[in-house]
Amino acid sequence: MDRKNNLRSSFLGLMLKMSGSSGGQPAATASAVPTLPKPNPMSYHGEHQKKRAVLCGVSYQKKKHKLKGTINDVKRMKSLLVDHFQFPENAICVLTEEENDPELSPTKKNIQNALEWLVQDNMGGDSLVFYFSGHGLRQPDFAGDESDEFDETICPSDFATAGMILDNYINSTIVKPLKHGVKLHAIIDACHSGTILDLPHVYKPKSKQWGGNKSSSGGCESTNDALAICLSACADNQLATDTNAFTGKEMSGAMTYNFVNAIKAKKRITYGELLDEMHNNITKHVNTTGCLNLNVLWNVFRNKPIQEPQMSSSKIFNVDEVELNL
Repeated sequence: MDRKNNLRSSFLGLMLKMSGSSGGQPAATASAVPTLPKPNPMSYHGEHQKKRAVLCGVSYQKKKHKLKGTINDVKRMKSLLVDHFQFPENAICVLTEEENDPELSPTKKNIQNALEWLVQDNMGGDSLVFYFSGHGLRQPDFAGDESDEFDETICPSDFATAGMILDNYINSTIVKPLKHGVKLHAIIDACHSGTILDLPHVYKPKSKQWGGNKSSSGGCESTNDALAICLSACADNQLATDTNAFTGKEMSGAMTYNFVNAIKAKKRITYGELLDEMHNNITKHVNTTGCLNLNVLWNVFRNKPIQEPQMSSSKIFNVDEVELNL
């Protein structure tokens, strides 16, 4: 009990330190030139869209833990979905702090609403994508359902006041409701994101074998024979980087930049090839230079690799034969 109380106190202290303001309220942003709000795909009531996506880029504006590359990440990912995988633009919900529509700001409530929209009325043949670029944290498992005693989380823009979004919630919201024949990809560019979807099978890039998810809370497979795959920036105990190591100027998430570029470089790419490309480029450009946004966390993890892209899945498959197709 004392250990859990200590974990809780340490975790809450880290949250307050990252909030960057005494009240923890998100800072207001001003726009010199008013622009019309973009259409909100969640209000679309036309025919069923077989391809749908939710893209979240959280920059935590005017906070100490601000990220500079997340907006660029979302733009890259949207371009990839539209140009390479033929996703309709009106079926892509973008949540960033650049949006004028308050319902499209990446708050906890809005992200939760978007995730519910993503899987609403899903049916066989649908291809769904959830993309997140922002901070991720490990929260002590107060519920006691994780074997490693931690829940993995993503941080919405108002996480300091509203709280994080836990792996258990993400799984129950966008994995368990999937129907037979539906395909879901989650692409998570955040720290500690390895098992953020709580899927039962984890691919080990070094041994090139599948293993069980030891940190899973259990009962995490969809019961309707759908396929859920999560591509994560790093393992649960690792950090992900926001860096200009690849562009020389523009900031970007290391995983997102290499994910998009690897796919665009080849007309067809297997999951194994994609993981190898991302790993090799990140090792070459990032892990050797230590390009980390959060110096405090870099000091904690300086003797470990910053990030090694991970993959987990609801089903085991041959990563060297199956091609990525969003």
